[in-house]
Amino acid sequence: MLARLTALPLLVVLLGGTALVALLPSGHALILGDMRTARAFFYAALMLAVLTVMLGLATAHWRPRNAARAQLAALVGAYVVLPVAMALPVVWAVRDTSLINAWFEMMTCFTTTGSSVYEPGRLPPSVHLWRALVSWLGGYFILLAAYAILAPLNLGGAEVISGRVPGRGAHGATQITRVADPALRLSRYAMAILPVYAGLTLALWVALLIAGEDGLLALTHAMGTLSTSGVSAGIGLSVTGSGLAGEVLILGFLVFALSRRLMPVPGVGLSDRKIWHDPELRLAAFLTAVVVLVLMTRHLMSEVEAPREMATATGIARALWGAMFTALSFLTTTGYESAYWSSARDWAGLGAPGLMLLGLAIVGGGVATTAGGVKLLRVYALLRQGERELERIIHPNSVGGQGAEGRRLRGEGAYMAWVFFMLFALSIGLVTAVLTLTGQAFQPALVLGISALTTTGPLIQVATAEPLSYAVLSNAEKIVLGVTMVVGRLETLALIALVAPGGWRGKAQFHM
Repeated sequence: MLARLTALPLLVVLLGGTALVALLPSGHALILGDMRTARAFFYAALMLAVLTVMLGLATAHWRPRNAARAQLAALVGAYVVLPVAMALPVVWAVRDTSLINAWFEMMTCFTTTGSSVYEPGRLPPSVHLWRALVSWLGGYFILLAAYAILAPLNLGGAEVISGRVPGRGAHGATQITRVADPALRLSRYAMAILPVYAGLTLALWVALLIAGEDGLLALTHAMGTLSTSGVSAGIGLSVTGSGLAGEVLILGFLVFALSRRLMPVPGVGLSDRKIWHDPELRLAAFLTAVVVLVLMTRHLMSEVEAPREMATATGIARALWGAMFTALSFLTTTGYESAYWSSARDWAGLGAPGLMLLGLAIVGGGVATTAGGVKLLRVYALLRQGERELERIIHPNSVGGQGAEGRRLRGEGAYMAWVFFMLFALSIGLVTAVLTLTGQAFQPALVLGISALTTTGPLIQVATAEPLSYAVLSNAEKIVLGVTMVVGRLETLALIALVAPGGWRGKAQFHM
């Protein structure tokens, strides 16, 4: 059975998987007695299943010339085709909605952006379950793609680790491709990642239930945490029923988005160093500590007096926790907000510290994780290169240490990180410019563009003084943001490698 599935194109398998998953909210709605929603998901699942069988029969003997590049094309195609398929039951289940709104909702979920175009009370519980499932599958899909598709092609951050040209593959990739079928590699990683990913989600769900959270809300928060989508079936961005205990549990599982080494799955670029020596974890801890320190010390420079209840040790502890949880949540591009985040802002005398949250989201989480953004390893490589340049200014004849791995990270890795950072910055400027042409003011356009590129949808609700909303956007703006989410999820280098696979020539020479 597995051999037959690996023989099919990736898009066909994904479409069939979507049909199977759609049966879950159908059964959920049937149990709740919501026949309209149950029929919508069942009919959508049936139609997608028939379409999958037809496409499977038509492409059963299709063999691409370049299997690795075909999988990269299928990765892009998944974000074109699947959101449309996933939108079908939403159109039929939600009254008075349009296909563009349903498509945009599924695009935010599948790219793990997470924010919604609908008011929470407007959607039936089964549709909330569907949103959480799509987000969870989107996280699993990008995690699988990072290991099985992007890493062998030196994309998705692997180029920083290897220091090799993106899109070309690592050393010996030509020989490996001839021996090992990319489809077989994809299925092997799928079977290795799914139990770990699902097991962690189940563990967090059960823990949130024990902490007192509502069943559906606990499930959506568990899926939103592991996928870093920040999806929720409740109102607002904070954990409600489980309170502080729920936030502690979620924070404990957010760390899996900070480094690929924490996920017990074999991958590319893993070293034998101790976990606490991992550069991504150390940089994440440093950035979180800086945010907490800035918010806490700003109170000393602010003329605004903190509320009386903040003058106690308990009030200060709540403010510290609110700042730490929210900072780490936006650093992982999840976007959950602590219930004590307002206490931290009141203590610091701030309104909406949008620039700080935007910066955290731009940095993003770890390489080969479900988080978006520039990624911690790229930022770390640039920092180490800057540190090395300062050393050479002071001691021109000095020799950089930390072995071949450290020199590669400071040299070729930093060069690749800088290229990606420039492409990311240009993308922000381009998207902001396009949104301003559609009628948006500069500040909302900038926040909307960054939230889409970093796949951090909740940014639009907390980064400005007045919360933004996807619901009031025009169809043109939704299409622009939908495309931007795909670019942010797949990363610009992967798209360039797809459209111009032969355009990369050689690599820069570095003298360290």
